[in-house]
Amino acid sequence: MSANPVQDLRAAEASTVVAALIARARTAQREYERCNQQQVDEATLAAGWAIIEPSRNRELAEMAVRETGLGNVEDKFVKNHRKTLGLLRDLQGVRTVGVISEDPARGLLEIARPAGVVAAITPSTNPAATPANKIINALKGRNAIILAPSPKGLGTCTALVGYVRSALEQLGLPPDLVQHLPAPVTKATTHELMRQADLIVATGSQSNVRAAYSSGTPAFGVGAGNAASIIDVSANLRDAAQAIAASKCFDNATSCSSENSVVVLDAVYEQALAALEAAGGVMLDADEKRRLQTTMWPQGKLSSTIIAQSAPRIAELAQLSRPQLSGARFLMVEESGMGPDCPFSGEKLSPVLAVYRARDFDDACRIVGEIYSYQGAGHSVGIHSASDENILRLGLELPVCRVIVNQAHCFATGGSFDNGLPFSLSMGCGTWGGNSFSENLDYRHYLNITRIARRIAPREPSVDEIFGDYLARHDR
Repeated sequence: MSANPVQDLRAAEASTVVAALIARARTAQREYERCNQQQVDEATLAAGWAIIEPSRNRELAEMAVRETGLGNVEDKFVKNHRKTLGLLRDLQGVRTVGVISEDPARGLLEIARPAGVVAAITPSTNPAATPANKIINALKGRNAIILAPSPKGLGTCTALVGYVRSALEQLGLPPDLVQHLPAPVTKATTHELMRQADLIVATGSQSNVRAAYSSGTPAFGVGAGNAASIIDVSANLRDAAQAIAASKCFDNATSCSSENSVVVLDAVYEQALAALEAAGGVMLDADEKRRLQTTMWPQGKLSSTIIAQSAPRIAELAQLSRPQLSGARFLMVEESGMGPDCPFSGEKLSPVLAVYRARDFDDACRIVGEIYSYQGAGHSVGIHSASDENILRLGLELPVCRVIVNQAHCFATGGSFDNGLPFSLSMGCGTWGGNSFSENLDYRHYLNITRIARRIAPREPSVDEIFGDYLARHDR
């Protein structure tokens, strides 16, 4: 007999609720799997228009801020539009039905097959953009999807799913291709969904990501954010400061790709600081930094009261009364340490930027490496520089999956119209970040690929072709 019968009852109830959703999703998915590429592409466009249509986008952005208290409406409106439009651009003309590639010389033919029923874990920071991204990718692969939103973002997710379901019905497709967990969204129902689905795509808290990886179901989960950017001696300081400010302030830093630290080389430190201040940053003095730290981490844990709030609001909460703070775009603190005893070195999910001073580029690499040893390994690093050598060095040496060059980090990391990364709101962080993938999550991760292998002319080498040079060098 269980030691906790109440817990057993809740688990049984969760299993029943989720099983009903899964059953409807499987019925819908089996029907959808028979669709051709044109019908699939129509479904993805319908799902995209469900969020991009301006009046619905505005409603979803307003609802997201009202419901979660995170970010701001205008930036969420822009995010919903750009991220969805960019994703649909990436998917335009991409084959995901039937034969998708053929290589006669190798005798290989590839066929796209759906994963099945996808469980999508989504965060409160992006309660419309992230679900929309996952819905579109899932539909592109002929999957059904069930969303597990953050409880804070349930209303926004419900509205979005309602729009998508209506659009699918208008196309004659089963609306149960897209569903979400009912209220109340609990750990029990979320974990049960992960257990019963065919594939998990998890974005959000590291506890949810770890649960996804340990659920027994194949999973793609993302690592922790804590991006740092380096301002090199060859940087255009004004452009760098403007890009960092735009990235840091967008949607009150809800993005995991917003800079949490900037590492400035000593030779340009004072000029770079002046440029950051001209871009709207206000540097706090030692006493203000201490009071802000107490407010942000009252018991050693980041306070939810400051997450995704504006800089003036955070200053108010910390009882910082300097007049300049009322107009600040972001707050800055000078920092030199890393780790739990220096919480400004970690992810802050707010327009607060830690500023490090590096002796030279070697020192800048060391500082970023130590920051990522504490938090953020695998995600990405930014650099503002004209030195190709220094840029390449970051990719060769630091534990990161993306190096963002002379760009606003939070816009660029998840794909942008002026770089080649796929549009995504979920970035894999490789083994450094405890993830099973290192690229931006895209439609390919929602597919199974069947390969037909035909017989070709043998390509067996001789032993001498493989080992000849090696044996000549080593005389063995």
